[in-house]
Amino acid sequence: MASFDVDRVRADFPLLARRERGKPLAYLDSAASAQKPRAVIDAVSRYYAEQHANIHRGVYRLSEEATALFEQSRAEVARYLRAPDPRGVVFVRGATEAINLVADSWGRAHLRSGDEILLTAMEHHANIVPWQIAAERAGARVVPCPVTPRGEVDLAAFARLLGPRTRMAAFTHVSNALGTVNPVAEMTRLAKAAGAAVLVDACQSASHFDVDVAALGCDFLCFSGHKVCGPTGIGVLWGRPELLDAMPPYQGGGDMIQRVDFAGTTYRAAPERFEAGTPHIAGAVGLAAALRYVAALRPAAHAHEQRLLALATERLRSIPGLRIVGEAPDKVAVVSFLLDGAHPHDVGTLLDADAVAVRVGHHCCMPLMSLLGIPGTVRASFAFYNTEEEVLRLEASLRRVRAMTA
Repeated sequence: MASFDVDRVRADFPLLARRERGKPLAYLDSAASAQKPRAVIDAVSRYYAEQHANIHRGVYRLSEEATALFEQSRAEVARYLRAPDPRGVVFVRGATEAINLVADSWGRAHLRSGDEILLTAMEHHANIVPWQIAAERAGARVVPCPVTPRGEVDLAAFARLLGPRTRMAAFTHVSNALGTVNPVAEMTRLAKAAGAAVLVDACQSASHFDVDVAALGCDFLCFSGHKVCGPTGIGVLWGRPELLDAMPPYQGGGDMIQRVDFAGTTYRAAPERFEAGTPHIAGAVGLAAALRYVAALRPAAHAHEQRLLALATERLRSIPGLRIVGEAPDKVAVVSFLLDGAHPHDVGTLLDADAVAVRVGHHCCMPLMSLLGIPGTVRASFAFYNTEEEVLRLEASLRRVRAMTA
């Protein structure tokens, strides 16, 4: 395996040079949003400075160049997901819009009274609420699969809950709150055998390791660009083209139509039928740059993250009164924890005084927190640009917090 030069990588990220209160910023919140390398910043800036025009219908050269950039970005996403056909790649604002799109469009076409939608108890709110809305409209029911105390999906329960009424199984590849890597290929196999469609939320997995839609076997998969070092406001819904072509539009407007007449309108095939209006062209260009950048660092970057996870787990376990929440054997570089005698929000504020940035709260996973019997956690999430020194800074700051609250 190639060696990983974290100092060289960090030099690509301008924000990582920032100082807070006279100290170097230790940014440990990449699960919420990853920082952007210069390659992404430059790609977006260059697009606006030199390449911007509206796409698809302009016959002049600049518009044709912008159109080519946009469609090349779609092809880049398809390569990143090992998808054989770029027509399965729909650009959206983020995973939240992607899931809403499927819940609304696929749901209108397929959900009926008495049907069931199988989720897991560790889902992000964005993979719960859209299905609740779709279920209420159709008279269907959302069914949650339990999670074990270690933070793993109860696979036996998942298999039992699948049945003839299950129309959709939607689940996260990696828990944003705990870092657990779910056995999604096996979950997909079980769901497909029961006749259900499958949607995979890959927001956290796409930023840490390779995602192969063919190997997973799912029908839909989504992720947000900003979690994989890309711009905010851009995301991806991948779907099997034949399924997307059969789904009704989610939004109406320009560019998603073949012909508009007051007597009736006909729509384009996927992906255009789900991309009404002027898209986030610069976002797509920036996302493509991000995916190229991240892909070039693997697998060494993932191995570096796993070393950080092992070190952080070891060091934090040694702090008296600290309890790690979510200890599945297969995790990405996320450590969620509680400190006796200290509210997570207070811990986060005190860490910030040491220029250590972490996330606190329920992480948009209130059902999971209720199941675990806790209000929330402190979450340190690491990316390939983090260092062992930053892990030790986190430990030292937590020991100071512990001394203040013990």
